[in-house]
Parts: sequence; C-alpha cells; structure tokens
Amino acid sequence: MRALVEEYGGTLPAGDVSEILAWLDAFSDQHWNFRKQGNVERDQVAAPTFDPARTALVLAVATALRLVEPTDPPHATYDHLLVLGGLGRACLQRTEFAARLVREGVVAVGDVAALGSFRPLTEAETALPGLADSRFEMDAMGVGVRSAFGLTEPVRCESSDGPVTHRSWQVRTYRAADCPAVHVLAAPSSAPEQRRANTPDTYEFWAQRSSLQPTDRILVVTSPIYVPFQHSDAIRMLAARYGCGIDTIGFDPARTTVPLAPGATNPDRYLQEIRSGILSMQRLHQALAGTLAA
Repeated sequence: MRALVEEYGGTLPAGDVSEILAWLDAFSDQHWNFRKQGNVERDQVAAPTFDPARTALVLAVATALRLVEPTDPPHATYDHLLVLGGLGRACLQRTEFAARLVREGVVAVGDVAALGSFRPLTEAETALPGLADSRFEMDAMGVGVRSAFGLTEPVRCESSDGPVTHRSWQVRTYRAADCPAVHVLAAPSSAPEQRRANTPDTYEFWAQRSSLQPTDRILVVTSPIYVPFQHSDAIRMLAARYGCGIDTIGFDPARTTVPLAPGATNPDRYLQEIRSGILSMQRLHQALAGTLAA
C-alpha cells in the first residue's frame, strides 16, 4: 500500500489505524475512485490509460492484498454457504462455482443462500446466455442456482407487497434430492431514499431470517477482486454481531464455464476495489471501536 500511494504522489502518514484509514479514504477517493464519474456501475467505468510500469505495480499490489488469486475453502464443513450477487455474469460464475464445491465434495454445507437485490439488469447483462427473461439481479441469481444445482421451481416464495422499490424484498426457496436447501434473497436497502441494497444489507437481511449461533461457520463465495471488502463487511455484519466464523473465498475462473468480462482484471478495476477494501475496513474498525467503547 505504501508503494502504491507513493506511485500516485503521496506519502502514507504515521498515526493510529483510524487516522491512516481516514487518510486512505480521502486519497483513494481522489486517485482511484473511477465510479464517481457519473455514479456508474463497475462495468460502466471509462477506464484511464496506464503505462506498463504502473500496470505491473498495481497488479503486484493487488496480488499482495489478496485481490487476484482464487483460494480454496480452508474447512471441509460449513453450516451456511453464502453466494454473493453482483453483475449478471458474476451471478452465473459464482453460483456455478459454489455448486461445484458442493457437488465435488470439496465442502459439505447445511444450506445455501444466494444474496442479491432488486437492482435492474442492464441490456448487456440480459444478453448473457440464460438471462434474456431476467429483470433483476435476483433473477440472475435464480437462473444461476437453478442451472448449477439442478433445481426447478421454488417450493416457497415470500415477498413484500406492491411495486418494486428500494424497500422491496423477496425470498425464494428451492429443494431437491441430494442437495441442501437453496434460498435466493433480494434484500431491501437500509437507506432506501438514497440507494439500492448493498452487500452489508444482504448480509443483514439473510441473518435476520436465519438462526445464527456462535458455533456456526459460514463460507462466502464471491469474485477474487472483491474478497477483502466483502470479507470485512461479513466480519462487521455477521461475525461481530453473532459470533460465528467467516471464511471468504474468490471463485476460480478456470473452473467456471462463463468467462470473465473484458477488462475485468484491468488496473483500474483493482484500484477501485482496493478503495472498496479501505472503506469496508474503515467501517469495520469504527464498528469494533464503538463496541469496545460501549
């Protein structure tokens, strides 16, 4: 991180953790927040140009910070397997990888939950195989789990009433022989006047509908580039509140049939998610500091 900051003309300051994270928040917002140009989704960013030396440095830093290489689950048994939503392509990749872990006996799990939201899919997302009739991220997650786990129609569907808004929610439950129960959730936003549901919202919504115990162990499956920030959010929203164990892994692109999107591993994507990690760790540190103070 120190080398990356210096590459962009800064010097990482001395100070305690809260001061350093606050400084990195402001610095990364200035230099690595490419999404704020038009407040766009990750795949809609107009990427800047990087010279070879800077590209190599960003990749080395991202690798050191665990945003690049996929990892195997550190345990063979979990009470819950959470598959995180995202863009349509990621919904298909992550559900396929999660199902392969279960099917191949890499992990045994009590149940599976695919966590998403009512984010509308873009035209590019609905052009992906199998997503032509999908409207929302949750629909893409549903397509992914049905295909990956060999499921048909849900056995139960619960949802909020009325038209879809940032306050809306839905839970679909699937069951099949020789398969753990699979739930697909669309979470409501905790700030519906400002935004759609985000990753912490999906964790919280799932946890409220689960009977988590301190002895529970949770495996979270996402993309390698998002592991640091989504793991920090999982610690804050789940481990710190319920005492359960959390492992977060990124799927292996070589073990999915849906290829990575063009530009998915470009330097700007890594820099953007390094910033996401900073923000999530800042929220985690503040939450833990508040708990200790109380």
